[in-house]
Amino acid sequence: MLIFTLAAAMTLAMLIATAFGLHQEAQRVRLENRIRSDRTDYRW
Repeated sequence: MLIFTLAAAMTLAMLIATAFGLHQEAQRVRLENRIRSDRTDYRW
């Protein structure tokens, strides 16, 4: 019983970590796109 509880807790922790990582990656890409678009705006 204990091993299943630990496995469930680890699975939940990994799901949360994955969601957090995807969110951070999306924020980074969004920031890079904003910086890139700002640079191209100043060229014209």
